[in-house]
Amino acid sequence: MGNSHKGYTDFGFQDIPECEKNQRVKAVFDRVAPSYDRMNDVLSLGLHRVWKRAAVRCAGVVKGDQVLDLAAGTGDLTQHWMNAVGESGHVYMTDINADMLRVGTDRLLDEGLFRGVTALQVDAEALPFESHQFDCVSVGFGLRNMTHHDKVLSEAYRVLKAGGRLIILEFSQPDHPLIQSLYDFYSFQWVPRLAQWCVEDPESYQYLVESIRRHPRREVLKKRVLSAGFDVCHIHSMSGGIVSIHEGVKF
Repeated sequence: MGNSHKGYTDFGFQDIPECEKNQRVKAVFDRVAPSYDRMNDVLSLGLHRVWKRAAVRCAGVVKGDQVLDLAAGTGDLTQHWMNAVGESGHVYMTDINADMLRVGTDRLLDEGLFRGVTALQVDAEALPFESHQFDCVSVGFGLRNMTHHDKVLSEAYRVLKAGGRLIILEFSQPDHPLIQSLYDFYSFQWVPRLAQWCVEDPESYQYLVESIRRHPRREVLKKRVLSAGFDVCHIHSMSGGIVSIHEGVKF
């Protein structure tokens, strides 16, 4: 999605055939799955928890709602949704990567929290759900790893009920040049080093850093959300623009 060459897409700073991206991304997350939660805490200094709570607040879900969590990974955001919808609601924890989903399922089971949740291996570009089924669809730090954003957004629109919300929580680019410079220095100089020291896998985290730079900027993504059929798209920036929430509303 990050380039204009037909049949090609971005994988970090590389342009690769679209047919290869899912497998390349899968290989990255197969490697990082066991340490994903720990590295999130290390690399974000714990801020990812603040960002996820803010995303749930934006959705305005209530007890009894149905939530579809795409690219749910290890289930961290899923847990927030479970708390929001309560025992009368239901959350579908989905991911295309079986290893990430397994870590998330095991984690919820170990903590005695696996109730009101269904774990499914799902391709976000072709959702196996009925139309108008969910009150909220979320994608937390996962959209940039998907090949066809237009298909993901259209599918999210299809499965949402009238009045439902799409919540996209994703890294973005700071507006202030000084924050951008500091962010780039940390991302390119320190993230790979921390990944080497903590998990001996700098290459996977180099991809994650590069994928953020290739992800569409806030206003571009907003236009794509609206083009998918959403009537309104609000942008909520956090941490100086390092992270943004796109809130698409279906009337």
